[in-house]
Amino acid sequence: MEICINLRIMMDGIPPPKDKHLFIKDLRFEKVKVRIYQPKMSTSGQRRGILYFHGGLCLQILSPEYPYPTQFEDCLTATIHFMRTAQDYGVDPSRIIVCGDSSGGTLTAAVAQALVNRRDVPKLRAQILIYPFLQGVNFNLPSYQQNEGVPVLLKERTISLGLKYLNADLSAVKNVLQGCHVSEELRLKYQKWLSPDNIPHEFKTRGYTPSTEQPFSEEIYKLVKTFLEPVFSPLLSEDSVIAQLPETFILTCEYDVLRDDGLLYKKRLEDQGVKVTLCHLQEGFHGTIFLAVYGKIASFQSGLKGLEKITKFLRLM
Repeated sequence: MEICINLRIMMDGIPPPKDKHLFIKDLRFEKVKVRIYQPKMSTSGQRRGILYFHGGLCLQILSPEYPYPTQFEDCLTATIHFMRTAQDYGVDPSRIIVCGDSSGGTLTAAVAQALVNRRDVPKLRAQILIYPFLQGVNFNLPSYQQNEGVPVLLKERTISLGLKYLNADLSAVKNVLQGCHVSEELRLKYQKWLSPDNIPHEFKTRGYTPSTEQPFSEEIYKLVKTFLEPVFSPLLSEDSVIAQLPETFILTCEYDVLRDDGLLYKKRLEDQGVKVTLCHLQEGFHGTIFLAVYGKIASFQSGLKGLEKITKFLRLM
């Protein structure tokens, strides 16, 4: 049994679902609105605690009222508050897990990285990244080429959402797609982490053509340089940070532009000795887990399978 804390950044106005087995309450962790799901069933020991960061459309909903990096700061604030007060909720401080989907997966990875060198809070037990966005350098990886027109997250839409998050000019989409925002020096630095050679061959069989990068543009770089910050692109953090991360569960979907972000992060983590569980949904697409949880009309076997794998992982924590 566990306690789940949902950040309510994108949940205002949405009534909590009714569940006879749960106490559900809206609170604030310092300035951050959260929704707590707590089992009614009593237990003799302390429970695990899960902080869940929502993804999806929150980038569109929150900008420009909550510009970057407000979401990250709120998630970090809420996580630290919960870690310091976990026992007030019957939670074992050594069994706290952060979890998120899509842009919420980005926030999860960034929060986990921000905590590695802190000595004033417990260590995270694990992180769960559900089809996360993890890098804003290369938008021509195999998964971006194969799935550029696959709903719901189209290739150009991914960049547009990132630009909206930064309140940047949307006219830069084409230049960013072509990699004009990355200098030759940075390209060489990131190559060891982002090379398509790091992606297993079976993920290239649906087609992949190595892309020719366009000339670097200082103007475009200045416009979107935040794309290259680890808070925005956790895959770009240094090895010294990656090596200290907790056990990790990564869920990827075959029909998702973000698939290769997850695969590349898995390799980075494993190269630094971090234990990783990968769940790849061969028939999955971006948003399939959300539909498995909330879809009253449409849910898919891939999402149900992914949810089962996440649950199994959590039970081991």
